[in-house]
This record gives sequence, structure tokens and C-alpha cells, in this order.
Amino acid sequence: MRDLGRGFGYLMKGQRWVAQHGKQYGVGLLPGLITLLLYAAALVALALWGADFVGWATPFADDWSAPWLGLFRGFLTALLFALALLLSVITFTAVTLLVGQPFYESLSEKVDISVSGYAPESGLPLWRELWISARDSLRIVVRAVIWGVLLFALGFIPVVGQTVVPVIGFCVTGFFLVEELTAVALQRRGVELRDRLALLRGRKQLAWGFGTPLAVAFLVPFVAVFLMPGAVAGATLMARELVGEDSGQAADDDDPRGAAGPAGPGGQPSATGGRS
Repeated sequence: MRDLGRGFGYLMKGQRWVAQHGKQYGVGLLPGLITLLLYAAALVALALWGADFVGWATPFADDWSAPWLGLFRGFLTALLFALALLLSVITFTAVTLLVGQPFYESLSEKVDISVSGYAPESGLPLWRELWISARDSLRIVVRAVIWGVLLFALGFIPVVGQTVVPVIGFCVTGFFLVEELTAVALQRRGVELRDRLALLRGRKQLAWGFGTPLAVAFLVPFVAVFLMPGAVAGATLMARELVGEDSGQAADDDDPRGAAGPAGPGGQPSATGGRS
């Protein structure tokens, strides 16, 4: 239970960090706004032409009598839109992180610097980082979609489907959100997807404490956009704990010494560097 509180605390620390660093917050909003516009356009198109698509996809029902034809295709149209909404919630973070990779990399690095005075670097070219991010995001989205379809089906079970299943759904979505968000900092540390998942599975309550309330908030698209920069900042702080680094109170990155004093060889903090 303590990890649940720690996870939520990192989410709040991240929001507080970007509130104190307005420039990084403003830049961090851009990818979310771009992704929101793309998703909104896709959902509007589905709302306008979803029924036509269902009619085209079910020609075998053309000769059905009323009211069965309308009920059948109406149900499929509603199901299609519900699945699209679920998919949009699951994939919003992955797509936003992919669109905003350079922005969020910079934000995450500044969070690291504000804590320890240095930021680990992957040493990979940008195109390689984008490829790894896209590949790993696709793997996570596939896992999340499988879980989403399973939970959607379980939602039809009386009572359990309306009580227990939604809670499990938010926890699952929150876990995958945390994986996507911590990947920004962990990729720079050379932590592969399999190892990232192992780290989070070993600290499930920490991940749920951070990701579950975020998953609930992300149901409102505009809220997701405004929370995204702080979520990246908070996930960076949490990633530091996951790999055994100090993730204490972030210092003001206007201090050129950072929080750990001058860096030693290899970019690590020097043994004599103070920590504020």
C-alpha cells in the first residue's frame, strides 16, 4: 500500500515540476495538442460514416426484416465506436510520445539534471531512438489491445462486468501508461522493453499508484493534453527510483550546479558534489 502512495506522489511531483518550469511545460503541450486533433478528426469521421461502414461490412443482413436489421447494425456501430474510444485511450500516450519524442526527451533530461546535475544519454542517433520507441510502443499497444478486448468481453458479465472489470481495466491501462511514460527516461539508460516490464511488474503497486489515476484522468482528452508534460516529468523521477538512482526532490534547474554538484568522469556526479 505504501507504493501506491509513492506512485501517486511521483505523479504530483511531476505536475509540480512543470508548473515551476513554464517554458518546458509550454513546449510539452504541443505533441499532445497535435495528437488530440488527429484523434478527434478520426473519431468524428467514425461517427459520421461508421454506420455506412457497418452496412458495407454486413451485406448478408440486407434482407433482414425490421427491427432486427436496425438493431443488429446499430449494435455493431455502437460497438465499433466504443472499441475506437477504448483504443484511443490506450494508444493516446504512445502516439503522443512518438510525435513528441524530441520534446519529451529534452523535458526528461532537464528533470534528471534538476535532480542529479547530469542526464544519462543513450548515445544513439535520433532516427534510431525513434525506431526503438515506435517498435516498443507497437508491442505495448498490441498487449494493451488484447487486454482491452478481453476486458470488454468480460464487461457483459452481470454485476462483475459493471463493478470489478472497470477497476481492473483502469489498473491495466494505468500499468501500460506507466510503461510508455517511463520509457522516455529508461531508454536513455539503455533499459530494454523486456527489462522495463520486469522492473514495473516487480513494483506493480508503484505503477498503479502513478498510472491508474492518470488513466482515469486521460478519459477526458483535454485533461490528457495538459497532464502529459507533468506525467513525463513524474515518470522520469519514478524511473530513477526503479533503477536505483536518487529520485528525491527536484532542484531548480536554473542552478548550473544542479542538485548533485559538478559531474565527475563519465557524466556521473562527483563524489564530492553536494546534494541540496
